[in-house]
Amino acid sequence: MSINTIKPNQGYLGPMPIDPTHEVMVIDGRAYRIHRVTVYRFTVSDSEDPELYAAEPLLNWERSEQGQWVMSHAVETPMWHRQVDYHTYGHTFVITAKLRDKDYTFWTLKWNSQ
Repeated sequence: MSINTIKPNQGYLGPMPIDPTHEVMVIDGRAYRIHRVTVYRFTVSDSEDPELYAAEPLLNWERSEQGQWVMSHAVETPMWHRQVDYHTYGHTFVITAKLRDKDYTFWTLKWNSQ
């Protein structure tokens, strides 16, 4: 029997897949669904030191209304990541934060533009 012979109505027979969008964390004795969210993304063109050129947009975002809200409501300190953009020979910077379920809902309604 090959894998292709499984009928769709039989369901998934393996272990439960891991959902990378959220995890469960206990905070003050209560369990919360924690969502990892991309809260800000920007690009820096090709340069010798992309972190140096990324400092100003990072600081401006942190001082903005959205940045201050995320910094105060994030479960852990938000992290920034650098990714190489091979199409433009630049770098894409992404800030990710972990938010509780109610804060994730608020953030999605107010700032999520996806």
